[in-house]
Amino acid sequence: MACRGPAVAYASAVWRVTVAVLACMALVAGGCAGVTPPGSGQQATPAVAASAPAASVRPSPKPDTFRIVGYALDSDGAVEQIRFDELTHVNYAFLIPHSDGTVADLVNPWKLDEIVARAHASGVRVLVSVGGWGWDDEFEAMAADPAHRATFVGVLRGFVADHALDGIDIDWEYPDPGQSSVNYRALMTELRAALPPGGLLTSAVVAEGSTGYGIPAEVFPLVDFLNVMAYDAPGSSHSPLAYAEESLGYWSGRGLPREKTVLGVPFYSRPTEVPYRKLVATDPIAASVDSIDYLGTTVNYNGIATMRAKTQLAMRDASGVMIWALPHDTSDATSLLGAIFAAAHGGGGP
Repeated sequence: MACRGPAVAYASAVWRVTVAVLACMALVAGGCAGVTPPGSGQQATPAVAASAPAASVRPSPKPDTFRIVGYALDSDGAVEQIRFDELTHVNYAFLIPHSDGTVADLVNPWKLDEIVARAHASGVRVLVSVGGWGWDDEFEAMAADPAHRATFVGVLRGFVADHALDGIDIDWEYPDPGQSSVNYRALMTELRAALPPGGLLTSAVVAEGSTGYGIPAEVFPLVDFLNVMAYDAPGSSHSPLAYAEESLGYWSGRGLPREKTVLGVPFYSRPTEVPYRKLVATDPIAASVDSIDYLGTTVNYNGIATMRAKTQLAMRDASGVMIWALPHDTSDATSLLGAIFAAAHGGGGP
């Protein structure tokens, strides 16, 4: 962190006033009156003031008429393979939370900075995604403690500034209905207040069912959008078009506005988790169907036709498509991202 001269002290004071004002606005907008305001590597220390951003050119954002959100992975996939011209947002996964509000170091922080530079040059926004599957206990413990929440919010605020990011994506799988939901709401309220003007706040959420009520409707005004993980459904088909329709219907019924709903799609198979690119490399026909025999096991996924249909569904009933994950795609005419982009822009796709 830079030395704290008079200019920094002044900026810090202005920051504290801004955060306080934004917190009040968020509480009013979210209806949150009464809410009390893990990985390897060396733990980060809480940020006590806004850090100087890394050298980067802020994007001239692409119009968000239709969002295409792709997850890039810290330890998988090359930056050169990311097709920024076909994306509007990149979520960098994952920053791992600890129970005390600190976070683990990224494995490849240089990769995040390179993605930010390239993305911003293409008008693409970059968010850091925090959590992922398997960190529920850490989220529960951190969000339940006001002091640990404050540490977490400070750490993320500093991380966003240090890496010139455009926002934060919370991937808590999953807050439960009840007190856990109240704590999630408090966390999201405090994150919204801590982000600078124009900073994005999103969250990945379950497709449907009772677990979904861990995301209270009071959070809807706080977020820019929610990524609906309409995959890993019960049964062998994993992520059929009907499940996407049901998932969007569920969140619409909960009152989530269409413009804040993004449909999640998988670039991998079930019951055996195989990246789409490996399926196509094994059998080129895989791009044209939704199920093949892979090494003696029948696997189900979404081929090009289904991905086009889901994009059309999202254009009608949502505001975009979210992809898990970009490194799982091919880089030729069989690309699922290419099919999504073409369908969203009126083309027939590859």
